[in-house]
Amino acid sequence: MNRLLIENLDYILTVDPLDRVVEAGAIVVEDDRLAAIGPSAAIAQQYAGARFDRVIDGCRTLAMPGLIDTHLHVTEQFARTLIPDNMPTRPTVFNWLMPFHAAATEEDEHVSMLCAGIEMLRTGTTCFLDMGAEENPEPVALGIERIGIRGITGRNAADTKPDEIPPFWTEETIRRHYFGSTEEALRVLERHVDRWHGYAGGRVRCWFNIQGKEPCSMALHVGVQRLATAHGVGTTYHAASTLAEAQGMEKHYGMWPITRLHHGGALGPNVVLAHAVAVREEEIRLLADAGTKVAFCPGTSLRGAKGATVHGKYPEMREGGVTVALGCDGAFAAGSLDMFRRRIWRSGCSATHGWTRRGSRRPRRCGWPRSTGPRRCSGTTRSARWRWARRPTCCSST
Repeated sequence: MNRLLIENLDYILTVDPLDRVVEAGAIVVEDDRLAAIGPSAAIAQQYAGARFDRVIDGCRTLAMPGLIDTHLHVTEQFARTLIPDNMPTRPTVFNWLMPFHAAATEEDEHVSMLCAGIEMLRTGTTCFLDMGAEENPEPVALGIERIGIRGITGRNAADTKPDEIPPFWTEETIRRHYFGSTEEALRVLERHVDRWHGYAGGRVRCWFNIQGKEPCSMALHVGVQRLATAHGVGTTYHAASTLAEAQGMEKHYGMWPITRLHHGGALGPNVVLAHAVAVREEEIRLLADAGTKVAFCPGTSLRGAKGATVHGKYPEMREGGVTVALGCDGAFAAGSLDMFRRRIWRSGCSATHGWTRRGSRRPRRCGWPRSTGPRRCSGTTRSARWRWARRPTCCSST
C-alpha cells in the first residue's frame, strides 16, 4: 500500500453537510483513497509510528474536493478567440462552430482534450461532463487516461438536417454532424458506449450524448434516454437555450421545449439538460418530477445574451427540487475553464436578475458543489480527487 501525507494545510474545506472547515489540517491518502482528514495534531496521533511513502508540506495552501464541470465541449479548446462576440446562438453554431468541427482531425481533438485537461486541473476541476467528440470518442478517452482527470464523453449525434443547407457547408460538415437515420445514430452511440464506458480504470465514462434541439428528432431524444437507462449511464444535450428557441418551438409544435420533451417521454433522472434558460414556471415541476438535472453555464449566457439574467429560473428550479449545477461550456464561449469564475458569475447573475423579485429576499448564497455533482458525473465520491492550491483570492462564499 502506498501512503501519502499532506500536512500543515492552512484550511481544509470538507464540503460536508455541516460545511466544516478544518484549520491547520492534514490529509492521509492510501493508494487512491482518502484515509483520514482532520486537524494535524489528531492525524499525527492517529498515525503515530506509521511510515509514509511521501510527505507534502501544505503550508499556505488549502485543500478542497475537486470541482465538477457539468457542461463542456473539450474539442472546442482551440476555438478560443475564433468566434465573433456579437452573434446570437444559432449563427454562432451553424456559421462558425459546425465548420470548425468539420475541419478538426482526431489529433486536433486529442490535443484539445490535453489542453483542456491541463486548464481544468490547474484551476481545481477534476471531473467533467463533455458533450462528446465529433465522430470517435477515442481521442478524448485517451487524453483523459493520459492526463489523469475523470471525464464523461461520448459521440455527439444529430439526425435532422436543416431544411435549407447553408451554402458554405461542405459534404464533410453534413456527414460529420448528421446521421442518415435515427436508428443508425442510436446504433453507433451504443457501440461507443460499449467500447469506452469504464475505460482507464473507470475514470472514463461514456454516455449517449446528442446535440439536442432542432438538429435532433424526438425519436432520437427518447431513444438515447431509453438506451442510457438500459446501459446504466446517462445522456446530455442542449435544451431551452434561449427565448428565441422556445418561441420557435411554440410556433412549430405549440409548446415550449421542456414541455415537448415531457410529452415525448424524453425526460428522466439520467438526463442532464444544458442551459435550460427558457423555462416556464409550470415546467419546473416537470423537471423535478422526472428527476432531470440542469447544467447552468453563466459565462455562455452572458456572452451570448441568452437571457438568464432576464427570465432564467435557476433559483426557482432549486427551490422546486431540481438539481442545478454549473458548467463552462466551450472555451470560446466562457473565456476559460475556471469553475471559480463560473461560481462568481453565477452569484452576479443572481443579484443582477432580480432573483429577489418576490419581495425583499436577498440573493441566495452560492455554496460549494455538493455530493449531487459527483453522483451525477463520476458515479463515486470516494476516490482521492481532492485539490490543494495556493490560497486563491476568489474562494470566499458570497
